[in-house]
Amino acid sequence: MTSHQLQILFFDIALILIMARGLGYLATRIQQPPVVGEILAGVLLGPTLLDGAMSELLFPEEVRPMLIGIANLGVALFMFAIGLEIEAGTLKGNGRVTVASAIGSTIVPFVLGIGLAFILLSRHETPNKGAFVVFIGLAVSVTAFPVLARILTDRGLSRTAIGAIALTTAAFVDVAAWAALAGVNASVGAGGSNWLVALILPYLAVMLFVVRPLLSHFLTPEGKPAPATALKYAVVVVGALLSAAATEAMGMHHIFGAFLFGLVVPRKGADALRADIHDRTGHLTSLLLPVYFVVAGFQVNLSGIGLSGLLELGLILLVAVLGKFGGTYLGARSQKLPRRDAATLAALMNTRGLTELVILGVGLKLGLLDGPLYSLMVVMAVVTTVMTGPLLTRIRPKAVEAEAEAGAVAGAATTPEPAPARERTDVPL
Repeated sequence: MTSHQLQILFFDIALILIMARGLGYLATRIQQPPVVGEILAGVLLGPTLLDGAMSELLFPEEVRPMLIGIANLGVALFMFAIGLEIEAGTLKGNGRVTVASAIGSTIVPFVLGIGLAFILLSRHETPNKGAFVVFIGLAVSVTAFPVLARILTDRGLSRTAIGAIALTTAAFVDVAAWAALAGVNASVGAGGSNWLVALILPYLAVMLFVVRPLLSHFLTPEGKPAPATALKYAVVVVGALLSAAATEAMGMHHIFGAFLFGLVVPRKGADALRADIHDRTGHLTSLLLPVYFVVAGFQVNLSGIGLSGLLELGLILLVAVLGKFGGTYLGARSQKLPRRDAATLAALMNTRGLTELVILGVGLKLGLLDGPLYSLMVVMAVVTTVMTGPLLTRIRPKAVEAEAEAGAVAGAATTPEPAPARERTDVPL
């Protein structure tokens, strides 16, 4: 690496952080999650403007592999934080409303997405038609768990019953989505080393029955709460990176290994420790993830979208919103959840944020998405995220947000008291 390349790399990282932070701040000023502005920064620095001339000038080809490496590190740590955030108690469920909502929020958009995929196949050729169909169904079914958690906190809903149901439903949907994506990745991404994918089952067993007990013994001796020392944090981060490397070597994507390691970090007696690790990781990802937005933006080109592209975008948005909102609403109402609560839950589950970008990045890497379709799907991720705030304001005016939700939901299902969402997360949304 030459001195000139190092200078450009440092300049590019500084520019990315300025753009991402600046536009992220502006997004919060209009009641939007920061991720909206950060994704927009990536698109603006990509080839959409000036036919890519500015992008090529600011980010020359010899520097891009280094940026891609930084971006992958940021995503790996982000996925580790997502796994760390999911509570084991949450995944045990919060009653019939949660189960019905999770099923509706997953199955309905997935089925509609499969229909959408067959329409898109006429314009976007792929050698893996079966995987493409499943991937499109998956891509319109995802919910951004961290964005949802932040919105609940900002709206004062994080400690309400509807907030608990939303977090539980999103956790179910995200775990199902990552499992399905792992299957797609295994069927397409292993190439000539398909046999390596079979190692994922013994790897899961090792993580659950060997790594998890060892971590529990190291992080919480004798099951007692313990502070997150520098050594403990280093061991956990190293473990997440090694797990990411392991799944990448198996022909899976590195995000699955990082996510899995976050899941196996012990919960019992480790709430404060996990919160500390999560916050420290958040500081790292707040610096690294903006690079991912720009790397993702390199593939987004909206300059030649045309009328046919706009029609495709309209169809994608219709399927994504109708499937997610409608499926969640119907699932919740089937268990007699009040209409306003069901609509609130549906609006929250429709947000996608960075989680969608990560999934789309996997599809692009696997060759399931071409450049134009990837660009349209990124726009869908932004639009559905932007919609959430206005929809919630319409459904739940601030004058009624302070109402106690437990009584409104109690008649629909009996739900155990969930672990409250942390009031602050530094992981970018």
